[in-house]
Amino acid sequence: MVKRLLIAANWKMNPPPEGSLLPASPYLEHAAVDVIVLPGHLDLERCIAARLITGGQYGHPEPKGAHTGDVSIQMLARLGCRYVLCGHSERRRDHHESSAFVMEQVVAALEANIHPILCVGETLEEREAGKEHEVVKHQLKGLPEHGEITIAYEPVWAIGTGKTATPQQAQAMHAFIRPLLPKDLHAATRILYGGSMNKDNAEALLLRPDIDGGLIGGASLKPEEFAAIVKIAEGITKK
Repeated sequence: MVKRLLIAANWKMNPPPEGSLLPASPYLEHAAVDVIVLPGHLDLERCIAARLITGGQYGHPEPKGAHTGDVSIQMLARLGCRYVLCGHSERRRDHHESSAFVMEQVVAALEANIHPILCVGETLEEREAGKEHEVVKHQLKGLPEHGEITIAYEPVWAIGTGKTATPQQAQAMHAFIRPLLPKDLHAATRILYGGSMNKDNAEALLLRPDIDGGLIGGASLKPEEFAAIVKIAEGITKK
């Protein structure tokens, strides 16, 4: 089975980069690699109108209700979003999202026919304590047995710090994650690396057998660098 690599641009709380909504945007889907953008909620409709494959950075699992400031996953689906991040490390940290609540998001996304990208990963303190496997296994608890999902491994200690897990460290965790997935999803599920991937380390990471793409943060705000990562991904075929 040949898997297309997935390169996702997480713009976080930033406006769309210059030129990203134009016809020659480097954020458009490419022939040999899936490219998606994850803008802030106020820019979702603009990105969809620009024919970018678009996802939400977060969605509440309940379809509606008294949740001031939230946007539901069903609302994202009605708008035309095709993906949604669930449990990004910054949401877990800043909004105290529990793993159980994150898994509710995953289930709600599947029910709304949106592709969930479930983010998992350990902090520096957890890794130094030798608990990285225990933490990630707990974050995957309750994963639905059926439905197309993507996993994004975020070594939290490598996000926005300038540090990056070595390709060997990243591959080791991706290889640990894969057999934890429901048996029918082992081979088909894409596992992305989400720890400061850039044009300089993208090839070494993407060539690893269990790394099926990248969840790109800072580098995704630089169109030329993001285009370089996509070009690298285009030259790699995963089996």
